[in-house]
Amino acid sequence: MFSTRATILLGAVAFVAGAVVTLAIRPPGSASPQVEAALSESGVAERIRWRVPLSAPRNLPGSGETPVWMAEAMLDATGGGIRFDLYDPGELAPAFAIGDAVRDRKVQAGYTWLGYDQGKIPSSPLFGATPFGLDPWAYIGWWFFGDGETTGQQLAEAIYAGHNTMPVFCGISGPETAGWFREPLTSSDDLNGLKIRFAGLGGRVMERVGASITMLPAGEIFQALETGVIDATEFAQPITDQALGFNRIAKYNYFPGWHQPFSATHLIVNLELWNDLADVDQELIRSVCMASVARSLGLSEYLQGPVVASFDDIGVTASYMSDDLLQTLKEAAIAVLDEEAAKDADFKTVLDSQRAFQALNREWRRLAYLPKDFK
Repeated sequence: MFSTRATILLGAVAFVAGAVVTLAIRPPGSASPQVEAALSESGVAERIRWRVPLSAPRNLPGSGETPVWMAEAMLDATGGGIRFDLYDPGELAPAFAIGDAVRDRKVQAGYTWLGYDQGKIPSSPLFGATPFGLDPWAYIGWWFFGDGETTGQQLAEAIYAGHNTMPVFCGISGPETAGWFREPLTSSDDLNGLKIRFAGLGGRVMERVGASITMLPAGEIFQALETGVIDATEFAQPITDQALGFNRIAKYNYFPGWHQPFSATHLIVNLELWNDLADVDQELIRSVCMASVARSLGLSEYLQGPVVASFDDIGVTASYMSDDLLQTLKEAAIAVLDEEAAKDADFKTVLDSQRAFQALNREWRRLAYLPKDFK
């Protein structure tokens, strides 16, 4: 399986590397003049053209860049045979309802964070981010190779088949920040009654320690923060959060990203349409998405350093949460995860698989990597 995919991937990446040097945000489905010229000479007939709504705007640095790169890479690698027309949140589907639109075939596919399906698919947040869970590179290992019995990919495909969708792993970033706060955090008591925008299972954990949770899409967070509807927020990594203006209101940025040590995104395709695709097109889509996973992780690491280095200049205080606060959150996270597992069999299966992988991986990580405080 992987040898075939690897062969296709190498060809796709080689083609893309030669054709794509820089990417700019463009209207849905458009490519650079150079790419369009190359496609016009390729003679390849367009065989797939899908409308693909996004859960995050394309103009957001970091999180918005990956689907743009993926769509253009797909266009390039297939010589124009496969084209994804991208649409920002609200243009075709609300940010939190992309799964519904794909399931009901209102659109052919979507690009989203699966945790937004939490209300309909209880196990979905585990495929997007697990509090105190796997590192991003470990999640990649779990997705493709699993816990020795079942891969994360197999689990996700089986669960989402019941909702007439096919999830294709198509992007990942490193940890998010733990949030932007108006006031410093001295203990877990400071979270009691705090009005904060929080997503996924991390939101359940924050509720458990007394916070009041509001779920908002990216475009609505700044206004809510500015007007005092919320006191604090999390959304993504520093490069994205700064573009959204959080640092203008909330001057205390906390780390580590305990709630999202990885943040995985997926291309979800209507299952009936997916099953109608030729095998070679399925493999092309998977392979370009695999390249997108590698590129997005590298991009997320590349972009954050300069932003964090500028914090002093813009009056932002970056702090690491105290061990006591992290321990309180970890205990709450374990309780929340165990409760969700007791309520839903799929959630338990996925959680058990991730925990098994994490247990096998833990000693390797301890031995192989330099400690954080080593200088």
